[in-house]
Amino acid sequence: MIAYEEVRVPVAGGELAVLRWPAREPGAPVVVALHGITANALSWGPVARLLDGRVTLVAPDLRGRAGSSALPGPYGIAAHADDAAAVADALDGPGRVVLAGHSMGAFVAALAAVRHPERFGPLLLADGGIGFPAPTHLSPDELLTAVIGPAMDRLSMTFPDRAAYRSFWRAHPAFADAWSDEVDAYVQRDLTGEEPALRSSCRIEAVRADGIGLFGEEVLAAVRELPVPATLLWARRGLMDEEQGLYDEGRLAAADLGGTRVTPVAVPDVNHYTLLTGDAGGGEIARRLVELSGA
Repeated sequence: MIAYEEVRVPVAGGELAVLRWPAREPGAPVVVALHGITANALSWGPVARLLDGRVTLVAPDLRGRAGSSALPGPYGIAAHADDAAAVADALDGPGRVVLAGHSMGAFVAALAAVRHPERFGPLLLADGGIGFPAPTHLSPDELLTAVIGPAMDRLSMTFPDRAAYRSFWRAHPAFADAWSDEVDAYVQRDLTGEEPALRSSCRIEAVRADGIGLFGEEVLAAVRELPVPATLLWARRGLMDEEQGLYDEGRLAAADLGGTRVTPVAVPDVNHYTLLTGDAGGGEIARRLVELSGA
């Protein structure tokens, strides 16, 4: 795992924790990267390593998670989008930066580009950003469970020590054959509290608001209103490493992206998580970010 620095960025209600992996050369391009709904900034650690210092990567812990867990609401995709703009404003040097997002972070990225076109250049959306209307027969909590599945259960669990939390994640099908020290650091950043009652730092009220917010009209419309081009890298396999991913050719055809500025690209042999945390998926993301930033 390569070195990073942690800084604080003023946002509405307090300060956002932000990790920064600096480029080798001063004046290198900057990429702002946004994590998923129950993740944290260190999920971008493998991509930072694979970027190999060609760009500066800046990744916040989104409001209600990890180092930003103390930030109050309101939560929701629009709040995260505005926080992302605040992060961009805090960077050295003017101008628009490349914006990347994974899973929920991709929806945030798309909305941020629409709400703050002066701050962001090209987008990279990793297995997210293209949404579908919510099933009308589900309650809000049922809808949330359908969106993030077992991840919601984790938020109400306690763990006696860090080894137990590691074991919990190592048993996850998505990581069964893809564990690394970087993944371990990422999941350990999520923990808060004291032994023997460690728990996830994710605030349930934030996750609930964000999960339901993914189906909001403004969020679903964002990819059709982008002021900049976007590349969608989508994983062939799903959140539990199942064969059906969040997207496939049929679902993307149903989304009718013709006339939008989104270019979908399938990434084989990765699931929803390893698209970001594995060398194959992370390497593809890093390569695209270098291209988009002109590094």
